[in-house]
Amino acid sequence: MFDNLISFFLIAGFGVFFQWKKPGDINPDVARHVINTTVIRFFLPILCFKVMATASIDKNTVLLPLAAMITIFFAILISFITYTMVGKIATLHKEEKGALILGSSFGNVTFLGLLFLTSLYGQSAAKYVLLYDLLATTPLLFLAGSAIAAYYGRGQKLTIKENFKVVAELPPIWTLVAGFAVNFSGITLPSFLLTTLELMSIPIAPLMIFSIGLALSFPKLKHAIIAMPAVIIKLCVAPIISFGLARFFGMDGLALKSVVMESAMPTMALTLVLSSQHKLDHNLSSFLIIFTTTVALITLPLTARLVSVF
Repeated sequence: MFDNLISFFLIAGFGVFFQWKKPGDINPDVARHVINTTVIRFFLPILCFKVMATASIDKNTVLLPLAAMITIFFAILISFITYTMVGKIATLHKEEKGALILGSSFGNVTFLGLLFLTSLYGQSAAKYVLLYDLLATTPLLFLAGSAIAAYYGRGQKLTIKENFKVVAELPPIWTLVAGFAVNFSGITLPSFLLTTLELMSIPIAPLMIFSIGLALSFPKLKHAIIAMPAVIIKLCVAPIISFGLARFFGMDGLALKSVVMESAMPTMALTLVLSSQHKLDHNLSSFLIIFTTTVALITLPLTARLVSVF
């Protein structure tokens, strides 16, 4: 686990180096946009199809996304209440508050979670990672998250209909559905195709982590202070809520471990995309991603140890 976290920082560091040196005079923002678009619209859909076409389907296929959605809603509510109180005792701009609520509610469940869960529990955990992301986190990010970003930001404001359209047009959603269809049909994919799909899914995590490095800037002292409640909510409170929900729904084994570990992941890289689009505090968003990931060096191993009891 520590090796994966150290790898995260090394790859992000290469992104910072790229941002500094600008090899080939490539603009870091342009490079980040190309990487994010390529991963979300090409590589991630391939992984979704491959995993869902070969995964076993059971009751947890429904229960896990449900627990994930409720956990995220609770995190949003708790962070809203928390930062409303913080705003009464300290200067907190709307753009900062929006970035903090997003960062404390949505986790890096695929690009980092996939690395962690498969290293901890094997490839069978990949199914739960994608269910947590594509049936809960990503739809809520572009629906509830976009609404939050639009309210607190100064940028583009999309209607609910437009946000649903954004979700419906995401390629990973459609390949997830296609994977389920293949799975339920009983079709066996040829080995050469499975090998191809496996190879094409490998670049996802390093590319997205590299993209985070491309967006990093030197943090402000104020950011470190106001980010502390978001860190606690994201890394400590959310997994407690998730564990309680999982037990209430009767989940156990790998499904229970996966839903708790996913809820304990640091801030989602895609929150940076919404922050940029809606003109929230972009620097605070990128700082929160790295800050929560740094603290996760301590919290993730502890969470894994605690959840292993169950």
